[in-house]
Amino acid sequence: MSEVKRTDVNELGEFGLIDHLTERFNNVNASTLKGVGDDAAVIDTGGDDAILVSTDMLVEGIHFDLAYQPLKHLGYKAVIVNLSDIYAMNGHPEQITVSMALSNRFSVEAVEEMYEGIKLACELYGVDLVGGDTTSSNKGLILSVTAIGRAQKDKIAYRSGAKVGDVICITGDVGASFLGLQILEREKQIYMSSPEVQPDLEDQKYLIGRHLKPEARKDVIEMFAKNKLVPTSMIDISDGVASELFHICKQSNVGAYLEESGIPIHPDAEMQAVKFGLDPATCALSGGEDYELMFTIDPNDIDKIKYLPGIYIAGEITAKEDGVKLHTKGGNIHDLKAQGWKHF
Repeated sequence: MSEVKRTDVNELGEFGLIDHLTERFNNVNASTLKGVGDDAAVIDTGGDDAILVSTDMLVEGIHFDLAYQPLKHLGYKAVIVNLSDIYAMNGHPEQITVSMALSNRFSVEAVEEMYEGIKLACELYGVDLVGGDTTSSNKGLILSVTAIGRAQKDKIAYRSGAKVGDVICITGDVGASFLGLQILEREKQIYMSSPEVQPDLEDQKYLIGRHLKPEARKDVIEMFAKNKLVPTSMIDISDGVASELFHICKQSNVGAYLEESGIPIHPDAEMQAVKFGLDPATCALSGGEDYELMFTIDPNDIDKIKYLPGIYIAGEITAKEDGVKLHTKGGNIHDLKAQGWKHF
């Protein structure tokens, strides 16, 4: 009897697994403008607009730890990570659905607290909760949110639109969420071994806030519209700058030249990285969960972003055969490596 082949999912990783599982699927409906492979699916409405749909699942013990993640913050964050995917398509979210699986350790009051966070996110970002599903779980909490949005077809920013010569831009700052997580994890370990010790969060409200209660960049999308700017490609930074840049390069069939000096890092993140003995740039490149936007623009549009607040020019799109390179502050040029969040 022949042995059944068994491939460990770790061998493929999250995106390799998705590619492997979906490669034999063909879209049969003309209304499916974009299926798997971007921040959101794009569905034709028959008019000038398209519907955007994105979904994310958060699993206790994998994506969050209730030892330091308040339930209200968790509900808020679960919505934000999905809205960010809609903004990453240059669209506007309008509705969400929320599905969850709960173990018997969660009371009604605990779930109410989580929904307070969901409600706050809906109010601040102007989206409606329109449905979902609830079931039981043998262990822990699983939270799945689907976001539904809308965008003008000719304004949608796909990952696949970057062209040689385009300018790479990053919003806000990156690496802070990862460093906030490191502080929280350190204090959890200390508490587990010495429960009497008071936690020391080093007064790092910014870093910890970036991890526990991130925001989606609705303001940037509004700024694009006001300045008549349409990115040639865009992605949200959930798995680290390097990983997201590789996604754009793969989908657009291009290479990239990234300037380390152009990667925006908050002073608090820089100081905390040094305290931990980490390279601030590595934290920004590989950290993840910042939910900022990385996008490319036609060089002719550079004057449109030059004076916009909180947008940083970080590099240039190059030919595919040039690869994806990092130009360090020390003047060296290296092959960029993506070491972002691993789901498996």
